[in-house]
Amino acid sequence: MQKKELILLALDETPFRMLVQRALRAAGYETAEASDREALQRALQESSPSLLLIGEFLRGEPGLKLASEQLGRFPTLPIILYVEKDSGETAKQVLTAGLSAYIFPPLRTEDIVDSVTRSLARARHLGDWVRREVRRTTSTLQKQVHELDAIFQNLGDGVIILNQRGGVLLINRTIQRIFGVNETSVVGVPFEDAFSHPDLLEVWRSASVGHPEIHEINMTDGRVFMARHAPIPEIGSAITLQDISHLKELERVKNDFVHTVSHDLRSPLTSVLGYAELVARTGPLNDHQREFLSRVQGSVQQITSLINDLLDIGRMEAGFDTRREAVHLETILASTLEALNGQIRAANMRVDLQISPSLPPVRANPIRIRQLLDNLINNALKYTPHNGIIRIELCAEEGQVIFQISDNGPGIAPADQPHIFDKFYRGADVPDGVVGTGLGLAIVKSIVDSHQGRIWVESAIGKGSAFYVVLPAEA
Repeated sequence: MQKKELILLALDETPFRMLVQRALRAAGYETAEASDREALQRALQESSPSLLLIGEFLRGEPGLKLASEQLGRFPTLPIILYVEKDSGETAKQVLTAGLSAYIFPPLRTEDIVDSVTRSLARARHLGDWVRREVRRTTSTLQKQVHELDAIFQNLGDGVIILNQRGGVLLINRTIQRIFGVNETSVVGVPFEDAFSHPDLLEVWRSASVGHPEIHEINMTDGRVFMARHAPIPEIGSAITLQDISHLKELERVKNDFVHTVSHDLRSPLTSVLGYAELVARTGPLNDHQREFLSRVQGSVQQITSLINDLLDIGRMEAGFDTRREAVHLETILASTLEALNGQIRAANMRVDLQISPSLPPVRANPIRIRQLLDNLINNALKYTPHNGIIRIELCAEEGQVIFQISDNGPGIAPADQPHIFDKFYRGADVPDGVVGTGLGLAIVKSIVDSHQGRIWVESAIGKGSAFYVVLPAEA
């Protein structure tokens, strides 16, 4: 037996309410009543009526307002408003509110039943249309989701999606192949429990404390991946892995070539410099000869210095720089400033020095740390005008030692800043008279990297530059 449709009546106790009840029951509908706002809300929630017929007022509250509120909760519910008198304004208000219809006296039982029947029919047609659209939209969305999943799973780069608590939401097939895991074993598991590779875990730990978002993942089979961590608003974050093994191999070949050529050039250059010094001892030289000889010696010394820099970078990048001991940066900084004191005085520069007390040592190669400080301070001296100011700060924070050097020089153009640590790179607007090979900052970057530190620059044209070096303090 088919269940009768339920019509909810929210009408004050009047003869009209009795008429409506008799008419609807005679037409085969069931009715329920709600005498006030609370009863209306409770009935809508518990009985799920097919239609609501509401009076112009219900216990003094405007029926149109109550009906609009209920449509906000039940947008597909057909609602008929009963008013005592018809007006053009009523029709406009009913249409604006989104009600199905309104009725007004004089009314016959057939009019009431007809209005209810038409409203229910329209609601059914609308429901059928909505269901068709939902099915169509769902089918389209399912197809798009399937396509996106196929793209995600077949990406050449590895992708791990994490929620805001660090749990694994998704991984693609590339990640499964790289780390030998399967989706069912890691999805829903905290990241640090799902993966055990130390380099990959370091990506997550570094990101959680605001450290650099790019890391290298070194696999036991020689492959190298570049891992990048990026936040996803309202979801969590993503870790992507790109295979850069071929790039690392090209870099190794290039470095081997540079190291070999540099090493082979140093011996003949030493001989040239030695013979140039002997020429002066063979007999008197005229002024032109002495000038030419001086230029030869200066050029050979410059090339020798360049080769020594290249060899230093090669040794560090090859992993030969393994010496480590407890090093106090303030002690080495004092030695560097003492050695450069003459140059500082000649340029009439002022050095503002701020060193925090009780700095912890760093685990480092003291020779490389001295080289790092020499290069950074020399760099500041070269680019700071006469009578300028150089500020040096040394402090410790959260298990790290931070070195900062700032100058009031010309600054570095934004286009140059991403490249200043590259080998042989020199900015397009280097002031006249400032010589260099473009290797000083590359050496500094190699030293910092080999000590598991970080370096970056902040600069603005005309306002100077500030270099920051962060090294882990000795545990």
